[in-house]
Amino acid sequence: MYTLRLGHLYPDLMNLYGDRGNVIALERRCRWRGIRLEIVPLGLGDELDPEAFDLLFMGGGQDREQRAIFRDLHKRKGDALREAVRRGVVVLAICGAFQLLGHYYRTHQGDTIPGLGIFDAWTEAGPRRMIGNVVARMAIADLNFTLVGFENHSGRTYLGPGCRPLARVLVGYGNNGEDGTEGAVYENAVGTYLHGSLLPKNPQLADYLLGKALSRRYPGARLSPLDDRLEQLAHRVMVQRCMSDGRARSWSR
Repeated sequence: MYTLRLGHLYPDLMNLYGDRGNVIALERRCRWRGIRLEIVPLGLGDELDPEAFDLLFMGGGQDREQRAIFRDLHKRKGDALREAVRRGVVVLAICGAFQLLGHYYRTHQGDTIPGLGIFDAWTEAGPRRMIGNVVARMAIADLNFTLVGFENHSGRTYLGPGCRPLARVLVGYGNNGEDGTEGAVYENAVGTYLHGSLLPKNPQLADYLLGKALSRRYPGARLSPLDDRLEQLAHRVMVQRCMSDGRARSWSR
């Protein structure tokens, strides 16, 4: 039996809109394949061993939660998290976590919360919130599928040349409501604004992340297929509903 280890960063503080469901989805999809996924919570004050994990996950949080953890990130976990990314560990960061892995987040009050600089990206608080369902098409080569999710953020995130977008927005706002990008990818680290939870609604993305982690830990290993007919049906219904909603913000791309 294969065994993978997932480090869940700040599970009590960063769990906006049920982001914990992403960890549950990964565990279930492993279990259905006979893969053991060990889940290790990593809270304030805990050290992060970059060699100990195959996947790292951090959910979303509001400004007060980000302020609570940014010092811990820089003091306790930042260097180790950068090293884990350098080693090819799979990382999924949602919303506020995505912002904290960029260069900085500038609040409405003009305060700057420094990030870890893993993503060549930065975030500025905007004048209004971007809220609603999202449909986006993957922008990673050879991955031809859509993502669905829910966004609720006032931060506008902009990508530099050192990372690439995760997807291109078809319905919704995405990173900033201006350039049609959603999320970011650097090495095996993925950032996104999509809550929902994201992975139960997007099994292909879940398996993309699991496949990266499995092949890194066990070279040559591949995920066995699962019967995702119900998940794919739910996904298609969500796409059709969003695409036909005349109130949705759409991008002509």
